[in-house]
Amino acid sequence: MRLTLWTAFWIFLLDQATKYIVVHTMDLRSLGRIDVLPPFLNLRMAWNDGINFGLLGGEAAATRWILIAVALVIVGAVLWWVHREPGTRLHQVAAGLLAGGALGNVIDRLIYGAVADFLNMSCCGIDNPYAFNIADIAVFAGAFGMVLLPAGKKPS
Repeated sequence: MRLTLWTAFWIFLLDQATKYIVVHTMDLRSLGRIDVLPPFLNLRMAWNDGINFGLLGGEAAATRWILIAVALVIVGAVLWWVHREPGTRLHQVAAGLLAGGALGNVIDRLIYGAVADFLNMSCCGIDNPYAFNIADIAVFAGAFGMVLLPAGKKPS
């Protein structure tokens, strides 16, 4: 459980630090875009008030609070699951990735009213219109790891 909590802490911290730097220090919210290594890596400010790809987005305050509640329930369920069945170290890291990323996006919804997305990557003639953040990567990787990695034995 300790590994899960430390992983969640560091992912949360990395996510919030990158968002602060990009949104406030680099002032991406005013600039809107910064080309870093086009087309492979660009910074594009996007405020996501929905879930992935803006689904369920809207200006309704209720949606914001429902998404916060759902994320907190998922984090609680993941932590409970890892507490009851720790699984392998990889499963514990995956759970920490998921929890830390979800909490990072919860904080965005509380502070900004929406999730701050800013990473945009394109390649090979495909122009990707979507932006994401460190928390999104962590949630995806964590969920992927928890579902697809073999359960294995409990760590000793």
